[in-house]
Amino acid sequence: MNRFLSIIITVFLLTFMYATAAEAQVADSTIIRLTQEKHIPALGLAFIDNGKVVQSKVYGELKTGVPAPANTLFNVASVTKTVTAMITLRLVNSGKWGLDEPICHYWTDPDVAADPRSKRLTTRHILTHQTGFPNWRWMTPSKKLAFEFEPGLKFQYSGEGMEYLRHALEKKFHRSLEQLADSLIFKPLQMNDTHLIWNDMMLDRFAVAHNEKGEALDIVKNTEPSAADQMKTTVADYSKFLIWVMNGAGFLDPLYKEMTSPLAKISDNKFMGLGWAVYPDLGGEFGLSHSGIDPGANTIVFVLPKSKRALLIFTNSDNGPQLYSDLVKDFLKKQGDAIVATEMKH
Repeated sequence: MNRFLSIIITVFLLTFMYATAAEAQVADSTIIRLTQEKHIPALGLAFIDNGKVVQSKVYGELKTGVPAPANTLFNVASVTKTVTAMITLRLVNSGKWGLDEPICHYWTDPDVAADPRSKRLTTRHILTHQTGFPNWRWMTPSKKLAFEFEPGLKFQYSGEGMEYLRHALEKKFHRSLEQLADSLIFKPLQMNDTHLIWNDMMLDRFAVAHNEKGEALDIVKNTEPSAADQMKTTVADYSKFLIWVMNGAGFLDPLYKEMTSPLAKISDNKFMGLGWAVYPDLGGEFGLSHSGIDPGANTIVFVLPKSKRALLIFTNSDNGPQLYSDLVKDFLKKQGDAIVATEMKH
């Protein structure tokens, strides 16, 4: 009887293992099919479940006939802002920076120095995207930075706000944002393949941006760090960052709660917390997210701290967002459905 039971258990386990492997292969083939259908040259993807990386892979090619390696470097565009936010919040957590202290104590942009609203601008306004600034000054008729409304009045996404914060941090601490990132985030988390400044040594592993027709675009070789854009990282490195974030980032509970709270309304069931978009109701838990859009580069990340799940999608194509819905639903299940439903409303 025992021998018979042992055989049954062995058969069951082998069947289960085979089914699991088959499912993984189906998922792989689905992702490959999506990248080919949407004409996306390279896709970096990682899924974290129960706080551990359970799937991590780079699909596609760097160029014709050259498979993209697992350590492909992607420009993550505005996902860069998540690192700037966490640098700042680490300083807040350690008492070295004030969320509600006027930024003018350290730096004021010359374009708004004569505007009294510059004296009221705080880090909280910046991290919740309530500065009153446009996204970029070069997009405005005057090409100069100006307040469009009183800080704190409403949500308005602004890369200018993050760059404003960078200047203030660099002035106070007498270190570049890259140096602050290295000491506070990259080195502690062993994100050895993540950089805010371009280096030509990256070229052999870099996922060059592509437009919707599949044409390669020029590489932006930035020589100084941006708080809002152009961070180069790998799937493995940014996965470490997401696990750190979902585990509380070492923050005191009140700060972590504030970071993940709905502080400024973006749309129904989507708000801005401190540096992260917040979905407060995803069917029993909340979610954090951030996306990035540059010419020829589209990236998006999600974190579900309660269930310790996360998903990152890096693409080097204008067509990247065309596969978001399928992958988010596939990997995040019920919560993924809720996220897609929220995003489809606006």
